[in-house]
Amino acid sequence: MAGRGPRDQQASIADAVDLVKTYATQETLGPLKGAGRWLGLGAAGAVLLGLGLVIVLLGVLRLIQTEWDRAATGALSWLSYLIVLIITVVLLLVVLRRINRDSLNKE
Repeated sequence: MAGRGPRDQQASIADAVDLVKTYATQETLGPLKGAGRWLGLGAAGAVLLGLGLVIVLLGVLRLIQTEWDRAATGALSWLSYLIVLIITVVLLLVVLRRINRDSLNKE
């Protein structure tokens, strides 16, 4: 076995450095880009669903106040707001129970 020359050692060191750079880029930037995309789409979806839910709940409030005359005026005017609040709390509980930590940790 002949001794390696300085050029061969420099080439192997450069190859090792390139290999480490490529590996680090692949293992860090790739997953970070995927996580950023996942978080961005999740945040956009949450905002749109929240906005839609607010509009639906305001529609339910208006429906109760329009169709149930006694709930729109007088001493029971607060009842329509209570009904919508109860619907909101029930929907919130359903959503919170649907969050599954196992699906967040899939690999």
